[in-house]
Amino acid sequence: MLGSSGCDHKRVSIETALIIDDEPRIRGVVSNALADDFGRVIEASTGTEGLRLAVTEHPSLVVLDLGLPDTNGITVCQEIRKSSDALILVLSARHADREKATLLDAGADDYVTKPFSTLELKARVRALQRRASAPRSVGGKRILNGELKMNLESRTLTRNGEPVHLTPTEWELLRVLMANAGKTMTHRQLFAAVWSGRQFGDAQQYLRVHVANVRRKIESNPLDPRYIITEPGVGYRFTPPANGRKA
Repeated sequence: MLGSSGCDHKRVSIETALIIDDEPRIRGVVSNALADDFGRVIEASTGTEGLRLAVTEHPSLVVLDLGLPDTNGITVCQEIRKSSDALILVLSARHADREKATLLDAGADDYVTKPFSTLELKARVRALQRRASAPRSVGGKRILNGELKMNLESRTLTRNGEPVHLTPTEWELLRVLMANAGKTMTHRQLFAAVWSGRQFGDAQQYLRVHVANVRRKIESNPLDPRYIITEPGVGYRFTPPANGRKA
C-alpha cells in the first residue's frame, strides 16, 4: 500500500520518510507525527513493498515495524542498510533485550516499543536527525563533549583541561563511544570496533571491566555516570552534548 501526506509550510523539509507497517492505524498515527518535519511521508504495508520504496524513493528516515506479514522486520532492516544510509527507527511490541541488540546490530539507529506516544516518537526522530547532522569532531581532529576534549591526532584526552591517562584499549573504547554520542552501541558492535573483530572471550564481560575503568577516569561519580550510560542487556550509550551543541 502506498500513500503520502505532507505540509506546504516552508519550515517543512523536502526529505522523505517511509513508514513500513501492516497496521493502517499505526501508519496513520506515525504519518501525522512526521508531517511537520518531512515534506513527503510514504507508506508500505509489507516488507517487500517497503524494500521497493526504500530503493526507488530514497527516504532519509524509515520507520519500520518488526511484525510484518510477509517477512521478518530485522531482515528488512538489514536489506535497507546494505544500500541506504537512511535513519532507521524500529517499532516493536516486543521488549526482549536480545531482540533490541539484534536489530541495532542489523543497522537500526533506534527503537520505540509499542504502545508509544506521538510525542516520544517525534522526540526520537528529531534526536536522530540532530545526531546525524551534528559534526562528530572539530576539523576532523577533536571531539568535544562537556568537560571532555579528545584530540584524535595526539591521542590525548583532557577533562576540564587536565590530562587523563588511558590505556590503548580504554582510548579506543572511549573514542568509539564519543564518536557515536547519542547512539546505543551494542556489546557486539563495541567489541568488534575495539578488538578488531577478534573472536575470543566474553564480549559483555570484557566491556564491563573496561567501561568501569574508563568511568573511574572521566566521571565525577562512576556509580551515577553522566557520560557512559548502560543500556541493560544491550550495550552502552555515550550522552550527546547538551542541547546538541559541541562544548
